[in-house]
Amino acid sequence: MIETPQIEIKRASQRLETDTYWLESRHCFSFGGAFEPENQNHGLLLVSNDDIVKPGFGFETHPHRDMEIVTWVLDGELEHTDTVGNHDVIYAGLAQRMSAGRGIWHSEMNPSKEKSARFVQMWVMPDTESVDPSYEQLEVTTELSSGDLFPIASGRDDHAAIRIQQKGAVLWGGRLEGGKRINVPDAPYVHIYVAQRQVALEGVGLLDEGDAVRLTHAGNPTLTAGAEGAEVLIWELAEPGIAG
Repeated sequence: MIETPQIEIKRASQRLETDTYWLESRHCFSFGGAFEPENQNHGLLLVSNDDIVKPGFGFETHPHRDMEIVTWVLDGELEHTDTVGNHDVIYAGLAQRMSAGRGIWHSEMNPSKEKSARFVQMWVMPDTESVDPSYEQLEVTTELSSGDLFPIASGRDDHAAIRIQQKGAVLWGGRLEGGKRINVPDAPYVHIYVAQRQVALEGVGLLDEGDAVRLTHAGNPTLTAGAEGAEVLIWELAEPGIAG
């Protein structure tokens, strides 16, 4: 069966929002009380939140189960503590994931007393349930300095910085110089998120910071960074239930 290509644009102004006295969160998909019945995932990707946490605040200890959670810091720092003994500070250029598996509790706090922390947190469903919970992180600033896409997280047998428990998913990151052109991965589902500045996507046009595009069987269009460069996060996703 030949699938019909689809391209869906979600502008920053269209994203769902959660705002409190300490948190500004913008959701690509339904999350918590910010709910739209028709907007709950794109293939295996269930959550993509762009969060700004004020100094000294954060997410107090809370549980997760059977979820692959990747956190990518854009500015500031985030302190992670969990019930399997991990206690680390995440910063821009550090790839980090937590596999919740059969159950884990953790907290994510902004340790600074002066500076807000901004990060994108993404959740992907695992391909195996009830595995032992685990944690992994790796510095990838040098790899990102190449100016091309780099596999931040993957469940495939490739050279990604960190491993996730999902063979059908790869998270690519890129810090692109002005005018740099790349090809988006060709996969059944692709989710493009403009984390910083601007890009232009072939067949779509200009995308600003906070914009997202969902590609379904849409090939590998060209993505071009704006004049000031751009930072992008791109999920390459197989059909749910099918390993990549």
